[in-house]
Amino acid sequence: MIIRKFAAIDIGSNAIRLLVTNVIEQADKPTTFKKSEIIRVPVRLGEDAFTKGEISEGGLQRLIKTMKSFNLLMQVYGVEKYMSCATSALREAKNGEIVVERVNKETGIKIEIIDGKREASIIASTDLKELIKKDRLYLYVDVGGGSTEFTIFEKGNVLVSKSFKIGTVRILNGLVGDAAWDEVHEWIKKYISRDSKVEIIGSGGNINKLHKMSGRKINQPLSYIWLNAQYLFLNSMDYEDRISELGLNQDRADVIIPATKIFLSAAKWSGAKKIHVPKIGLADGMIKTLYYE
Repeated sequence: MIIRKFAAIDIGSNAIRLLVTNVIEQADKPTTFKKSEIIRVPVRLGEDAFTKGEISEGGLQRLIKTMKSFNLLMQVYGVEKYMSCATSALREAKNGEIVVERVNKETGIKIEIIDGKREASIIASTDLKELIKKDRLYLYVDVGGGSTEFTIFEKGNVLVSKSFKIGTVRILNGLVGDAAWDEVHEWIKKYISRDSKVEIIGSGGNINKLHKMSGRKINQPLSYIWLNAQYLFLNSMDYEDRISELGLNQDRADVIIPATKIFLSAAKWSGAKKIHVPKIGLADGMIKTLYYE
C-alpha cells in the first residue's frame, strides 16, 4: 500500500478552503481518495472585487496570511503536490494578476485564476457519476460567493455547462438585478423541458449546511418543499438570531439566505423536486485533476 497526500486550495469570493486528501494506492485495487483535513477561512475577497473592482490592501494581506498558514500546514501534512485555483473574485478584480504575483512572491504559493468553463470542467471530474443515473437529467448547481456554475448531465454525461454572475456575496451587495436572474431562467428553460425527469445536485458550503440542519442522512436528498419552508424560516429571523439561536457562523448567517434562493429558483425553473447533496465540489475535483494529470 502507498499513501500519497495531495492538497487543493479553493480561493472563492466568500471563503478560502484547504483540502488535504490521502490518495491510497494498492496493487490490484482501485485507487481511493479519503479526505484528511478541510480548513475554511472567511476572507471574503468578493466584497472588494464586486464593490470596488479590485482587491484592497487589507484583503490582499488577509489572503497572504492565509496562504502562508496553508503552506506551513501542507508541509506538516507532507503534501506531495498541490493545486490552487481562484474563481470569480480574482477573475474580476482588475488587479487580480498583481495579487497573484504578490502572493507567489511572499508565500511561494502559485495561484491559477480559472474561468467559469474551467471551473465547471474541474467540478465535473469528481465522483458525481457514482450518483448520476442514466435514465434522468441532472442539474448540477454549484453556488459560490461571486458566481454559480450550472452543469446539465444527460445519460450520465455532461450535456452543457455555464457560469453565471449570481453569487451570495454579489447578491448581498445588491449587485444582481432582474436581468441576471432572467438569463439563468432562460438558460434552464432552453435545455430542460418542463416534462423532463430532472433532479438537482447541489454543491457549496451553504447547501451542505442546510442538509446538515435538516437532519437527513448523507445519501438522503432535500425536498423542494422543505427547502422552501427553511427559506421562509431563515428569512423570518434577524441576522443575530441566526447566529445565536441556530448556531450559524457569522460569515454563514448572511449568505445562507441568498444561496437558498438560488437553489429554490433553479428547482422551480427546472421542475426538480429533489436536491441531492453529495458534499463534493471544486476542491475535490482539483484533487482528482492533480492525481490523474
